[in-house]
Amino acid sequence: MGSDAIIHLTERYGLQMEQATKDLLNIVSDWDGKDDGRTAFNIRENCASAGRASTEHIKIESKEDAPGLNIRVLPGTAGEKVYIPACITKAGVDDLVYNDFYIAEGADVTIVAGCGIHTETGEPARHNGIHRFFLEKNSHVLYLEKHVGTGFIKAKRSIDPVTEAWLADGALLEMETSQLGGVQTALRNTKATLEGASSLVIREHLLTDSDETLTTNFDVVLNGDGSSVNLVSRSVARGESYQEYHSNIVGNAKCSGHSECDAIITDHGKVTAQPALTAANEDAALIHEAAIGKIAGEQILKLRTLGLTESEAEAAIINGFLK
Repeated sequence: MGSDAIIHLTERYGLQMEQATKDLLNIVSDWDGKDDGRTAFNIRENCASAGRASTEHIKIESKEDAPGLNIRVLPGTAGEKVYIPACITKAGVDDLVYNDFYIAEGADVTIVAGCGIHTETGEPARHNGIHRFFLEKNSHVLYLEKHVGTGFIKAKRSIDPVTEAWLADGALLEMETSQLGGVQTALRNTKATLEGASSLVIREHLLTDSDETLTTNFDVVLNGDGSSVNLVSRSVARGESYQEYHSNIVGNAKCSGHSECDAIITDHGKVTAQPALTAANEDAALIHEAAIGKIAGEQILKLRTLGLTESEAEAAIINGFLK
């Protein structure tokens, strides 16, 4: 979301946002800010809504029994988007939000749900977003999620996302998630249950540095004949940071499942990978892969012959790896 988009939102909806919020939105959201009638949004700032708009086919409403939103996408909706970024710009904030997405039959939408935390002191700040997806028959969701922390380097910034999904026959949920750095602690939990010939695709990109810690947990149950899941996690652990990767795929039907964890460590980083598979049907085809290592010396050498320094070459390799 560039500066022009933020100016447009401010003028069109009268939104009042801190500059730190605007800076975070530039990082976690790619929205151009245009009011084209096909984009619904809710911008969350320090535990409250800073602005909201629904469309004809996408309705965003506040929950009555908990902090958060009910987002309802009507049957047959196609080509529309939902933006629900959350920003914390003050230390001492502990934000908890419950967002439920009801995706009706045949709908095809993109959902962007980034989160950024900016603090200038050593006081802790945390965001815990609990997102539940209910995908009806033959629906499709592309879910994009970026997490980042900025500000005072020693501040304790925590982002602990929880994602739960239920997929009906023929539904497809694609998740592209990333943590871009600056988050001291993160616990990322994802659970999904697939019925019928539904599919789940997850592409995760993670970066930790300094003394940051991060844990990723995936639990996927394949109940439907023809259901499938593909989990791909790419991560880089730098400095003294530590990462854990856990995945558990359970195949209860004629299904296919794949889990892949590919990690690079530099400096004194550490990574633990523990993929697990459980097959309860003779036609369940399940595979897991895990690889942890350093950047290959020949890759560094090749880039240095092009004029890059060693640090520039390493940065280029890491950036390419995490795309």
